[in-house]
Amino acid sequence: MIQENTKLRTLGMFLKSRRYQLQPEQAGFSHSYGQRRTPGLRREEVAVLAGVSATYYTWLEQGRDVTASRDVIENIARALQLNPDERIHLLQLWNPNEPETISNVTTALSSEWQLIINQLHSPSIITNHMSEFVFWNPAANTLFSNLDQMPPEERFFMRVVFLNEDFRRRIGNWEEYAISCVAVYRGYYDRHPENLFFREFVQRLCLDSPEFESIWNLHRVQIQKACLLHIYMPDAQKSIAFDSNSVSTLDNNPNYHMCIYSPVS
Repeated sequence: MIQENTKLRTLGMFLKSRRYQLQPEQAGFSHSYGQRRTPGLRREEVAVLAGVSATYYTWLEQGRDVTASRDVIENIARALQLNPDERIHLLQLWNPNEPETISNVTTALSSEWQLIINQLHSPSIITNHMSEFVFWNPAANTLFSNLDQMPPEERFFMRVVFLNEDFRRRIGNWEEYAISCVAVYRGYYDRHPENLFFREFVQRLCLDSPEFESIWNLHRVQIQKACLLHIYMPDAQKSIAFDSNSVSTLDNNPNYHMCIYSPVS
């Protein structure tokens, strides 16, 4: 019941964050009656657009245990004008058949994956869903400022993106890249609200990086997909663009994924 209530609260917070981002004019409300005390749409306006009562929608945002059909969730997704990734995320938060527990990340990934990525010339990494680096090849050491020398407690992808000064200063499109990374991580976080590590990791990173906290509070979500990284390699005269291509499941374990950074010609 605690896990269920936590998941309902997560769904409610996600709905609230998307409502705040949608302006009345975007939703077709050309006139505003009375002063708005909060950004974005009112709950009553979302309810009208979704075809549900204001009380019902309010209860959903408050994380109350109310029954919502897929049709209702789809109507709310349309009312909030969610993009495809956000819609999928909302359905995953709502889906009553989604497992409440996650696989133990201490389950060992086959060491053969290290041999596989060692054969790749492009920087390649394998991380778990908590963003911990599990395997990486020598080229990734050059890209990510020497993972071999990092203390294990710092060897997390999200911490490298926000706190590793050498890596950060070499990225030409750092803000765009960071927003994308946080959106992917938020997706994992929201789907596992019962996981204590996620909460403690995010709390610590918010304290260590105000920039991370600011982006985190936007509540953006994104499915893991290829994205462009412009980075100056050590001793290079100009930045090199890489496509980050992701393999989302390894050894039939969805908690691990591989990312290969291929230079764009």
